[in-house]
Amino acid sequence: MHYLIVPGLNNSGPTHWQSFWEQSLSDASRVYQCNWDAPVKSEWVETLDETVASLDSDTVLVSHSLGVITTVHWLLEKAAKGGVPGNIRAAFLVAPADVESIEIATDFAPVPLQELPVPSCVVASENDIYVTIERARQFADAWGSKFVDVGCLGHINADSNLGEWEQGRKLLAEFEKTLGL
Repeated sequence: MHYLIVPGLNNSGPTHWQSFWEQSLSDASRVYQCNWDAPVKSEWVETLDETVASLDSDTVLVSHSLGVITTVHWLLEKAAKGGVPGNIRAAFLVAPADVESIEIATDFAPVPLQELPVPSCVVASENDIYVTIERARQFADAWGSKFVDVGCLGHINADSNLGEWEQGRKLLAEFEKTLGL
């Protein structure tokens, strides 16, 4: 299985769990946006599309924050235009950003609330400053996603001091197992 890391605003720095996972998973790569600091939805979605098009292996999208919303827009756009590539097996969506209340990300609003065309899992924290746990659950319900509340881990990012975030790795493994991946 290939894991495509889809970071959010400002990329995921060297102490972010996504960076650790990119280095430690046996087959992983990362989406590289042209402008990490001033995101434009159409550009971010197009970059994700180009990155996925370069992949041949079965892939799980591992997205964080604004990367989650980018992934959701991309999945729904692909579904509307004939289908998601067959090698995209699932989406692991961590700490979705509520872009409707984040000034720098309003270009990504509104958050789509349609069922996603691939199996997905939303992981959320009770004290995330970028999305309430209730809103994250609303996203998961609308997207047809499994929902996991991990307690109080902030935005589940480098500021949360999670290192490799072993809990997240276990959640990913459990999610894959339920899908038979």
